[in-house]
Amino acid sequence: MSRNQTNYSGLGKLPPQSIELEEAVLGAIMEMDVISTVIDMLRPEMFYKTNHQIIYSVMLSLAKQNEPIDELTVIATLRASGELESVGGMFYVTELTRRVASAANIEFNARIIVQKFLAREVIRISTEAIQTAYEDTTDVLELVEQVEKNIYDLSSHKNSKKQSKISDVVDECIEILSTPIKNGLTGIPTGLTNLDKLTNGWQDTDLIIIAARPAMGKTAFVLHCAKYPAIKLNKPVLLFSLEMSEVQLGNRMIADEAGICLDDIQKRNLSPYDKEKVISLTRNLKKSPLIIDDTPALNILEFRAKCRRAKQQHDIKLIIIDYLQLMVGDAGNRNGNREQEIGSISRMLKAVAKELKVPVIALSQLSRKVEERANKMPMLSDIRESGSIEQDADMVIFLHRPEYYGITEFEGKSVVGKLSAIIAKHRNGVCDTAQLDLNAAYMRLTDWEIDFEPTELKGESF
Repeated sequence: MSRNQTNYSGLGKLPPQSIELEEAVLGAIMEMDVISTVIDMLRPEMFYKTNHQIIYSVMLSLAKQNEPIDELTVIATLRASGELESVGGMFYVTELTRRVASAANIEFNARIIVQKFLAREVIRISTEAIQTAYEDTTDVLELVEQVEKNIYDLSSHKNSKKQSKISDVVDECIEILSTPIKNGLTGIPTGLTNLDKLTNGWQDTDLIIIAARPAMGKTAFVLHCAKYPAIKLNKPVLLFSLEMSEVQLGNRMIADEAGICLDDIQKRNLSPYDKEKVISLTRNLKKSPLIIDDTPALNILEFRAKCRRAKQQHDIKLIIIDYLQLMVGDAGNRNGNREQEIGSISRMLKAVAKELKVPVIALSQLSRKVEERANKMPMLSDIRESGSIEQDADMVIFLHRPEYYGITEFEGKSVVGKLSAIIAKHRNGVCDTAQLDLNAAYMRLTDWEIDFEPTELKGESF
């Protein structure tokens, strides 16, 4: 970043700053070589005075070269770069070391410098937004997007976490182990016993990718994952639907809850009895804390802001996105290729999961390479448009229907309507397959009691 002083003028007031603390921090670094205490917290542009920015940049340069940092090395480096006089000369640099009261307060002082910088940036962002908004040629939607991006970039400065002693970590683990668990699961259950036994429920801070080719039952699966905790456990769930409208999703959930064929609902071909069933059997669905957002082409920064608001207002426990490839990155990343954009989106999804301490489930498409493969079985490399998705994910589950590939029987028993949930990656558990029943006409998923391995299915290879 440029060392030129940022313009914070416009309100006729002196911007937030603390020259004395800036001098004290710089002096303490030179006097006691304690830059390691603040190096992960302070950046040059956070100092209000331009000469302080230059001096701190020199200190960072010396630290990277493993050189000692004192007034002599700082002065020598400034002289070599021709910047000594511009910062106030030898006298000014030497005087900084006399501003130090105690190195014990350097971290506290540095945090105040950061806070003053953040306050100045809020003023700058707000002022620029106001000025731009007054211009007739301004695209308001682009302006809002840019402001969101600026605020997000700014908020990242306050998310640094202090290091923890192993004793504190162990104490926290013991406390968690002593906490009773419900239903034998530590995470949010799906109500599908075969799957829950493998996942132990969806875990807080995890990013779970559900990937499949078209017609594999992704929508039925994700709606089940959304409805069960919301209806049965009264846990608030936030569902982003980028592919279908909220009414289309509602119809599918009603089909499942009321036991009415989805095709009849879409054609409004319901008898008076069916209509009574809909009213009666969807009462629990209406009362559930399930929130649907069907914003198309959702921007990743808008997504993050909406998740934060939902966490504050509803204390959401689970976030679901249908589906990842329909999201768009922030304006700053759109000049790159699509793979880089998807990579930045998947990293943001993981960051949101960690920040809000909730599981984030994202549906993803698989490439056509699955169809080209002799056995038709998906692989991690089949996830479309980004290899980083599989790296960012804590769990990757492939949905696979043998029936779709012409296999109707296994050892004399029908596999029509059977769905395999194949856990291909599990950072904190086992990789295995959960067998499920899918009734596509009613958008209903249940457990399947018959165990089988997809690769051992007889009939046409898939």
